[in-house]
Amino acid sequence: MSELEHLDADGIIDRYAGLVYRIALSQSGSRFEADDIFQEVFLRFFRKERNFKSEEHRKAWLIRVTMNCSYSSAKKWSSPNRIPIESRSAGVFHLPEENMIHNALCSLPPKYRSVIHLYYFEGMSCPEISETLRVSESAVRMRLTRARGMLRGLISEDGSVQPVLLNDEDRSLR
Repeated sequence: MSELEHLDADGIIDRYAGLVYRIALSQSGSRFEADDIFQEVFLRFFRKERNFKSEEHRKAWLIRVTMNCSYSSAKKWSSPNRIPIESRSAGVFHLPEENMIHNALCSLPPKYRSVIHLYYFEGMSCPEISETLRVSESAVRMRLTRARGMLRGLISEDGSVQPVLLNDEDRSLR
């Protein structure tokens, strides 16, 4: 466990801005929603003084709050009357391959999208993801396996992204 480094507000934001924004974008699929989530996470962080045991504890707290804010945002904006400002198919990245992967990830249910993002994009291990998401290690490994299978089925030979067919349990999580 690393020693907790005492940083000012700018230091905290500099250190964790990329992590929080990447997770928010991965979970929401929209730059606009990711910006809102980013702001909410850091507002919550600075509104109340927290006693963290280590850097890992602070990082895990920020990841967990980012995920929770993302889930709340998805519920808030999932109204059938909502007209999206930004289409998910609009390019978020510069390269078409990056946009294809982003679109495929965004079409996964959140519980699968989160483990894929944390494992591949944040470089977290299964035990770290387990602790952060408060699920068992076997659940993390199973979600990774299922998510990889869904991604294989989503991305076709021509690079287009196919829609995910959800079961009843996954529909309730969207």
